[in-house]
Amino acid sequence: MTEIRTPRLILRRWYDDDLAPLAEIHADSQVMRWIGDGSVRDLGHTAEDIERWEEEWDEEGFGLFAVELLASGELAGFTGLSVPTFLPEVLPAVEIGWRLGRQFWGQGYASEAAHAALEFALQDRGLDRVISIARVGNDASENVMRKLGMVPERETKHPVYGHPLRVHTIDLTEFRA
Repeated sequence: MTEIRTPRLILRRWYDDDLAPLAEIHADSQVMRWIGDGSVRDLGHTAEDIERWEEEWDEEGFGLFAVELLASGELAGFTGLSVPTFLPEVLPAVEIGWRLGRQFWGQGYASEAAHAALEFALQDRGLDRVISIARVGNDASENVMRKLGMVPERETKHPVYGHPLRVHTIDLTEFRA
């Protein structure tokens, strides 16, 4: 089982007990406002998400990690790697992403978790380039990208929803572990 520990977090595969707390995160309109069309997700859609993420682990050898607080065992959300099939123009590519519950914002958890996931991508999985995609205006996510050393590569539009997106990138030669 793939597990990564940081000073405050455990990044791990998904447990059955993660469904309810992740569904609570997905039910928060403030958390979801930058995702897809901005709609919240219910328990059933969240279960489908976790199932899809676990399948990606099995197929690709990477995926989205559950992010657990080391001190309390609470599920804070996720971070990790996925293939951004929703945006064919960037393929082939691997994207790093994150989503945390609102109560975990502003404490450096997203940056800490994403840094560990990026190190996993570039050093353990041998990827030589990783991208991250954010809706233009999502300053918090773009701030995490900057902290990771990622730089803007291009702007485009979401192929379904039409909102502007910014693609950031980093390669192995630019990454500082």
